[in-house]
Amino acid sequence: MPGRGIIILLALIWSSLSICTASVVRPISEAHRSAALELFVPFDGSFGSLEDIYAAFRTLEILGLEKTQDVSDVACESVVDKLGSPSSTAKDLFYALKVNSILRCQAETIKFEEIASKLQTVLKSASSLPDFYYSIGSLLLIKNQGFEVLLSDAAGAFQSIKAFSQSDGRWRYDSSSAESSTYAAGMALEALAGVVSIADSEVDKSMIGVVKNDIVKLFDSIKSYSDGTLYFDDKYVHTNDYRSPLEISASVIRGVTAFAEVASGRVNIPGNKVLGVAKFFLSLGVPGTSKDLFHQIEALSCLENNRIYIPLIISLPATVLSLTSRDQLKVDVTSVFGVPAPPLTVKLLQAINSNSDGKPNIENQELYFDQENSIHYLDIASLKVDVGKYNLIFEASLHDPVAEKKYATGGRTSFSAFFTGSIQIDQAELEILNSDGDSIETIESLDLSKDSSLSLSANHLQTFRLSFQPTTPLGHAFKPHQVFLKLRHETNVEHIFLIESSARQYKLTLDFLGFVEKFYYLSGKYDIELFVGDAIMENSFLRTLGLVELDLPEPPEKAPQAPPQPIDPYLRYGPKAEIRHIFRSPEKRPPKELSLAFFALIFLPLLGFLIGLVRLGVNLKLFPSSPGPVAFSLLFHTGIASVLLLYGLFWLKLDLFTTLKILSFLGIFLVFIGHQTLSRLASTSAKVKSS
Repeated sequence: MPGRGIIILLALIWSSLSICTASVVRPISEAHRSAALELFVPFDGSFGSLEDIYAAFRTLEILGLEKTQDVSDVACESVVDKLGSPSSTAKDLFYALKVNSILRCQAETIKFEEIASKLQTVLKSASSLPDFYYSIGSLLLIKNQGFEVLLSDAAGAFQSIKAFSQSDGRWRYDSSSAESSTYAAGMALEALAGVVSIADSEVDKSMIGVVKNDIVKLFDSIKSYSDGTLYFDDKYVHTNDYRSPLEISASVIRGVTAFAEVASGRVNIPGNKVLGVAKFFLSLGVPGTSKDLFHQIEALSCLENNRIYIPLIISLPATVLSLTSRDQLKVDVTSVFGVPAPPLTVKLLQAINSNSDGKPNIENQELYFDQENSIHYLDIASLKVDVGKYNLIFEASLHDPVAEKKYATGGRTSFSAFFTGSIQIDQAELEILNSDGDSIETIESLDLSKDSSLSLSANHLQTFRLSFQPTTPLGHAFKPHQVFLKLRHETNVEHIFLIESSARQYKLTLDFLGFVEKFYYLSGKYDIELFVGDAIMENSFLRTLGLVELDLPEPPEKAPQAPPQPIDPYLRYGPKAEIRHIFRSPEKRPPKELSLAFFALIFLPLLGFLIGLVRLGVNLKLFPSSPGPVAFSLLFHTGIASVLLLYGLFWLKLDLFTTLKILSFLGIFLVFIGHQTLSRLASTSAKVKSS
């Protein structure tokens, strides 16, 4: 039962936080830059292959982040090796030249003319789309670095690449490929743009016109999500050929924008489709892999400045607005990288409350423009709108008609936003009714803005009734998502009741006679708690109302038993009860005078021993006279005296372990010294006897 209470509380919290989970399309931000610094981390001083190196440096370059000099030096070494190696393929040269175009490696050993000649040879024998793509791309990179590169048979190369195209705007990788590919279309368009750029003469305009029509067909097959975002995808027969919609869409955008840059005239792609693709890239948020981040950032950089349409992103910095705090409705209109849009007007065409009958609450409100912060805003508090979830429909119109041919605003743009506020709880009453259901035993008015401490009593023949009326700041009836009442017995058995609304009022009636089994016939005190919560209710609460003491009948023989309450597992790690030791009383000791007298008696044997020595006389005839034996004899007697002194200290002060430790050292000392002394005495005694 307590678990149910926890679930209800979590439900309240979730309902309050769920308004923050709505996806919002926002331009590239600092979060992408932070992610790039975390994802593009060199391992052993390098980013890996030249393709990975290019992805890392290109992403950092677009985002305006600095490149580490050590990593740049290592990358340049790899570039020089690939460009100087005769075994390098066209793909190796392509990515080496791409990295070099960013780092500008100062390598005198790079012979670009010879590399260009090698690529021209590869191009003549090219038989697949990748061969054309890498060869032409490499030649264009060499030309962009200041070297003269001319493609003599540009028309032939153009026709060879065009031969791989299909009627639906897709391309095949080679003539033997059965399946066409949207990803290959992006490669082909990029290769055709390179042909036009390095051609020695102008390419036939009719051929360029045919490719423009292919691009239009390609965008006719674009796929969409329900929110209007557009993306490209492929049908895959083999899983090894799988590429994500992000990678495929990025390839198409690179190819289309590159071809539009070199083609004469305009590519007739609707602006709303370009904007839809831009929203797809931005709707991904911050990708979790370096590869996806590269494709997202590079594709958006192509859309940031192109000759078709530059998408303008309408976004809301905040989708949760407090009416209590008088928050302003703010709208950003920027490019995909956050560059402010040219002069334009933003209108809030409609704001429709999700709980209404579809009638707009706000119509045709022009937003004010804050030039200092480059943001459009509207004071919603002055419009007398109520709390709720709103569908906001905006429209942006450019001031300059010429700019309409350059920028795409997408017409009407829809957002979901939450207007929050404080909900007033009125007419809150708690009643105890008698068995007839009409006469009132007890009635208490409640102030649900704070905890109460009511103390009620009831028996099983009476009825419990709670009622209250929530209203919005404008005085309209309000229906919170979560309204529960909890009764908790003093044994921690809990009962949760859903409170339903009737007209403008919430009411709960409990006939205790019908709940005796549910209450397990447990008489006693029940704490009363009320839960009221909603996503747009700023003052959601869990309020203690007081307690009611129930007098329930005795349980019958087979009445259901209350479930055992689970033990909190965290209590096992809490502080334990303090252990109090009780020591036994010390034994009774003799008087101090008696102990001192006994101590004096101990020395009587020693005194008698000394007197005996004096009376008998001490024989010092055999005491040695030479320095060595004298020293050993003195040390021996000193050791014996030390042992006697140690015994005395043990009696007065030392403990047994300390005494034994010291005695062990003295014992070893005495054994050694005693052996030497007795050996000399025995030797002297033997000499005396022999003489």
